[in-house]
Amino acid sequence: MVNLKAGSRPPWVGLGAAVWVQIASGNAYNFPLYSHSLKSVLGFNQRQLTMLGVANDIGENVGLLPGIACNRFPPWIVLMIGALACFLGYGVLWLAVSRTVLYMPYWLLWIALCVATNSSAWLSTAVLVTNMRNFPVSRGTVAGILKGYAGLSAAVFTEIYSTLLRKSSSKLLMFLSFGVPILCFVMMYFVRACTPASGEDSAEHGHFLFIQATSVVLGLYVLSTTILDHMLHFSDEISSVILAVMVVLLMAPLAIPVKMTIYPTRINKPVIPDQPVASSDEMLQGEGNADKTEPLLKPSESATYLGSFREGDEASEVAMLLAVGEGAVKKKRRPKRGEDFRFREAIIKADFWLLFLVYFFGVGSGVTVLNNLAQIGIAQGVQNTTILLSLFSFCNFVGRLGGGTVSEHFVRSKTVPRTIWMTCTQIVMVVTYLLFASAIDGTLYAATALLGICYGVQFSIMIPTVSELFGLKYFGIFYNFMSLGNPLGAFLFSGLLAGYIYDTEAAKQHGLNLVNSSVSCIGPNCFRLTFLVLAGVSGAGSIASIILTKRIWPVYQMLYGGGSFRLPQTSNH
Repeated sequence: MVNLKAGSRPPWVGLGAAVWVQIASGNAYNFPLYSHSLKSVLGFNQRQLTMLGVANDIGENVGLLPGIACNRFPPWIVLMIGALACFLGYGVLWLAVSRTVLYMPYWLLWIALCVATNSSAWLSTAVLVTNMRNFPVSRGTVAGILKGYAGLSAAVFTEIYSTLLRKSSSKLLMFLSFGVPILCFVMMYFVRACTPASGEDSAEHGHFLFIQATSVVLGLYVLSTTILDHMLHFSDEISSVILAVMVVLLMAPLAIPVKMTIYPTRINKPVIPDQPVASSDEMLQGEGNADKTEPLLKPSESATYLGSFREGDEASEVAMLLAVGEGAVKKKRRPKRGEDFRFREAIIKADFWLLFLVYFFGVGSGVTVLNNLAQIGIAQGVQNTTILLSLFSFCNFVGRLGGGTVSEHFVRSKTVPRTIWMTCTQIVMVVTYLLFASAIDGTLYAATALLGICYGVQFSIMIPTVSELFGLKYFGIFYNFMSLGNPLGAFLFSGLLAGYIYDTEAAKQHGLNLVNSSVSCIGPNCFRLTFLVLAGVSGAGSIASIILTKRIWPVYQMLYGGGSFRLPQTSNH
């Protein structure tokens, strides 16, 4: 097993390094920046382009291998694999777009894009799993911060694309081919498993608040400078200064371990004995404690809630105990929600599939708009779509950061399940898609901002919810399986639906009999039917989320009944 780095400072060093890796893991969000070049330079039609968007999402979200690898190998190996995938995949795309290699087949570009964006799964899994284990009692906050930076990465890359690379798609692909791997190799040493704190540190809240505040400043800075550059066309010198300030803001989380070095804390508060705290050591020990016995009856503040989610297992257990006598047989019981599940144990649970369905409806519909954002803007008369992407990215970041923070507050103070916020945002998404479909003048930017926030909330809520229902031990596998909802939605709603409707409408406008031309579609009808379908999808997601929230409410009353996270008695399975 991996040696754990001890001390209070190393987890914060790892979190600061993870911020940079999370920015790099957002490379898949750059698809709208170079998708138009793929269409114009290589002569693809909209349906071919949307299928490349599906490849983009498949690569980004199919992370079962990284999920398995993070339990078998140290984080640096997982990061190295992601860096190599980024170099190979984007390298092939750069050769095609720059016309260095002519007549590259479509299927090869599709595979290359899958490989390139699959680096996101490896990079994100490595830092997310490692840091959630390093901060087990603040998993919602950590997930919100890290996924918030991942959402903000599109705005960061857009800033680099607009100011440093001067809106050159070929230069962007070259930057992704070399810049991201170099960054990963630099950060490998710092992202490592650490011994988590034995209790809640009084200074921890302030540290997290500092990171959240600096990330908001970074988001506002990147968004405002992107808009100003569009209006004022900055010189090379000013662009260099803007990038330097952005780099300083990205380094802000590292101020925490620096401060801890200069002003070390004395002694952490002792742990309250009747409220055991989850730690990485407990979650990673596996079967080493299998010989420990459990008392038949355990006093607990949340005993009144246990019956509602044990799903009838007690009757059979009591019958067996009565039949064989107390202590005569040691029965291997299945885990309860809130304990560590194996994958095969989780997939037979209704809550697992309800959460997957809710996430699929939320991100599957949202990613359809993201993949077609450039074409949606052009269809409604917006020529500079980089501002749309920056706006979506910033609001996606706000949704991810805010979703993690708000859900963490209410789950601790009111024991409200996090999924209630998925319900609220999917209801807002219904209104947003209807707003897109109406194509009323001046509403495009507002609808994009609303969708970005709601889209971000889905990510920041799903991640801690999975860990709370099914444990952290195999969290990497569960998280990456849930992430399959993204490419599945992209394939169904973007590849099969949006691309076909767009090309059909474009053919009508240009008087063509075929829908395989590369002409552009102009007007609200290009995506109106798509948006109406997506509104219905989000409505179904809202209903599924309400059902899930009602089912898991007793679990959250058990886990957070004392005002802070507590693990139930761990199952030995």
